[in-house]
Amino acid sequence: MDEEYDAIILGTGLKECVLSGLLSVSGKRVLHMDRNGYYGGACASMYLEQLFEHFGKKDCDVSGYGKSRNWNVDLIPKFLMADGVLVKLLIYTGVTRYLEFKQVDGSYVYKAGKVHKVPGTEAEALSSSLMGFFEKKRFRNLLQFAFKYEEDQPSTHEGLDLTKVHMQQLYEKYSLDTNVRDFVGHAIALYRDDNYITEPALATINRMKLYFNSIAKYQKSPYLYPLYGLGELPQGFARLSAIYGGTYMLNKPFEGVTMGEDGCVSGVTSEGETAKCKIVVADPSYFPERCTKAGQVVRAICLLQSPVPNTNNNQSSQIIIPQNQVGRKRDIYVLCVSFAHNVSAKDWYVALVSTTVETANPEAELEPGLRLLGPISEKFVSVSDLYVPTGDGKKDNIFVSASFDATTHFETTCEDIIKIYENITGEPFDFSALDKKLEEFKNLTEG
Repeated sequence: MDEEYDAIILGTGLKECVLSGLLSVSGKRVLHMDRNGYYGGACASMYLEQLFEHFGKKDCDVSGYGKSRNWNVDLIPKFLMADGVLVKLLIYTGVTRYLEFKQVDGSYVYKAGKVHKVPGTEAEALSSSLMGFFEKKRFRNLLQFAFKYEEDQPSTHEGLDLTKVHMQQLYEKYSLDTNVRDFVGHAIALYRDDNYITEPALATINRMKLYFNSIAKYQKSPYLYPLYGLGELPQGFARLSAIYGGTYMLNKPFEGVTMGEDGCVSGVTSEGETAKCKIVVADPSYFPERCTKAGQVVRAICLLQSPVPNTNNNQSSQIIIPQNQVGRKRDIYVLCVSFAHNVSAKDWYVALVSTTVETANPEAELEPGLRLLGPISEKFVSVSDLYVPTGDGKKDNIFVSASFDATTHFETTCEDIIKIYENITGEPFDFSALDKKLEEFKNLTEG
């Protein structure tokens, strides 16, 4: 422990693991510590018995659920966009050599009391029950505009400067009604609320293109999920770290940091020993005094014996319930994985319903999502505080990540990872070298 490192990472959550990998690949010597005896932190994966114990149900009979070790239940499951930032980061670090992914079967959206498949192609849009005949033509026109739009090619702009034109104006140009705006903004562009409508449309168009480019990779849906759950990711990064001379330590209590005369962090102390370092990266539980509470997230992990109804009997799926459909300020998310991803016993399904807390009765806020699941064999509910750092870490080289939000995808998580990495290095992250490697990742996935 009494050694010198370029960086010390505290916590083995996904954000910290990815940042550890990025720093290792860039030539930094990294020490990665966790006070827990397991990987993953707040987003850990658990066997069935561990899950029941974690939620205070240790004495429950679990004999009817199959072997406990056939279960790998993620406390905060999220899907990866096939063409998204996290996939590119995994490729960049090389951790994909330790992982295997499987495509998620379907992407859905809730409208007027029913679950509908989100159109993934122009043909699906024309046959979708989400829209009437004229709305389909208008939506198709928006898609065609988005697909051909290139920011650096004015000939594709049709006279519209999307750095100035707001998304509200673009919707109005194509005469799209509120229902279409709901699934475009929330189920395709993956916004959590409607604030984007009054912002420049370029970001939304780019998000739409990401969604459809991700579908184009594997056809069924834009999402991927690792076999055996997200717990495989930190273990993959532990193997990667060893290759680059890094060290992982579990069960290492955190006793504080030491600061240099220049006001910057100079070391981390554990069990009376201090490891020297130039920077520290940590999840918010290690530095609560450097964070502020930004709200709460309520989650319900549900064990099911059948697929989520109205999702074509898919073994995995996502349903987004846009805020306007249920009179809320924030969306509700439904995610389902199963034995097909090796996260449960044969013929069992694991669903998550989550949202940002808006009332004094958080569990009741999940009801619109819970009603979509059908019979629930067991339910585990948690309410977690959402913390964000109060500073960017540049002043003293202590960089703290934000808590995981209610979304069931990793796009917002990746925004935080990139922001922290850029704060550490002082320069933008360059993705240009990754494009040639995307095909390599595709070969590691199943149909």
